[in-house]
Amino acid sequence: MILERIIMILEKINGFVWGGGLIFLLLFTGTVLTIRLKFIQLRLPILLLKNGKSQNSGLSQLKTVCMSLGTTMGTGNIVGAASALALGGAGSIFWMWVSAFLGMSIVYAENVLSAKYSDKTLKGPMAYISKGLGFPALGAIFAVFCVLASLGMGGMVQVNTFTEALGNCTDFSRPVAALVIFLLIMLTVHGGGERIGTAAQYLLPAASAAYAAVCVAAIVIYKERLPEVFRSIFSEAFDFRSAAGGIFGYALSVGIRRGIFSNEAGLGSSPILHSAAETSSPHTQGLWSMFEVFFDTILCCTLTAVTVLCGSESFSVTEAVSAALGSYSDTFITAELGIFAFCTVIGWYYCGMTAFSHISKGRYIGIFAAVYSCFAASGAIFSSETLWTLSDIFNGLMAFPNLLAILLLMPKIKDHTSKNSND
Repeated sequence: MILERIIMILEKINGFVWGGGLIFLLLFTGTVLTIRLKFIQLRLPILLLKNGKSQNSGLSQLKTVCMSLGTTMGTGNIVGAASALALGGAGSIFWMWVSAFLGMSIVYAENVLSAKYSDKTLKGPMAYISKGLGFPALGAIFAVFCVLASLGMGGMVQVNTFTEALGNCTDFSRPVAALVIFLLIMLTVHGGGERIGTAAQYLLPAASAAYAAVCVAAIVIYKERLPEVFRSIFSEAFDFRSAAGGIFGYALSVGIRRGIFSNEAGLGSSPILHSAAETSSPHTQGLWSMFEVFFDTILCCTLTAVTVLCGSESFSVTEAVSAALGSYSDTFITAELGIFAFCTVIGWYYCGMTAFSHISKGRYIGIFAAVYSCFAASGAIFSSETLWTLSDIFNGLMAFPNLLAILLLMPKIKDHTSKNSND
């Protein structure tokens, strides 16, 4: 009875955090930035060719991009896109695109600010909230939310999603799996940002290419269904029955939220990861972070959504790709979930560690690594809807101070962009 009451309270808090207020704030911030930055998303390819070279004294640009993509290219790219379809219908994919397009301007802004204000002790939103706004207390609050989100959504939830899929393929000992996962995480994060970036650099491109190839193969098999699939995406996005439910309409709400969960634009995780590059060019980090949102949501989530809409009435990715892989589809999707989950876990460790270092003044980092690895590995044993709810809450709470800082520091973003874009 007490547990049920706690769950109900948490669900109400989650509904409040991720209600119309935050969605409106994200849409408003993205729209204002898009206009003020003269639709910089549309000029991304040209600007990357002109300004995309890295000038850094930290991680290479490739490692930084792969590490940042690792946090976004998690299980949400497979499970999240499919669940968006199940909850909001085909129209939710259109609104996921909208969230990604506006999110590209947000993630550009937060990375420009991060590169401008970050130093060896203050990084990411903690830096521009504390130094740019002059409000260190709010920066510390953001750091607390970031640590909690890293333990939940970044660690336990990712491992839990992978092991649940693994359980559908084979019998295995969950305690043994937890121990193996703990050791893998500890061995990787013990090497710091360099080892995390190297692991993501080797794992993520190969896994993404394999997943994209299988999805494309399945889509080719179902190619005659493509016109109807895209017709349903656009028609259901503006369907009266879809738009009538909720403050923005259920398809809109689900699409926006799942898009944010996928690419994390506005949450503040991307600027923490890009701060590892220690680049002298805020504009460069902003451009690459925009590419990550495009790759994660516009490309990868769309591939998943179109494949599922073409090949599965039950919104199952495994069922959809079985047309291309047959009986190996379970094994393939489980392997992909494992790689994506691992990249997310180690990427979110860097976010959590950076935030924890800010709170602890650089002390007890080794202890945090062990605690984080334990929390993440325990996802192989424990399964709880409450964990998802708590993770959603802390993810959402990260966005409020981050978006506030972006809005208040917008003149600095615009000035810096104008100087580097030759606008």
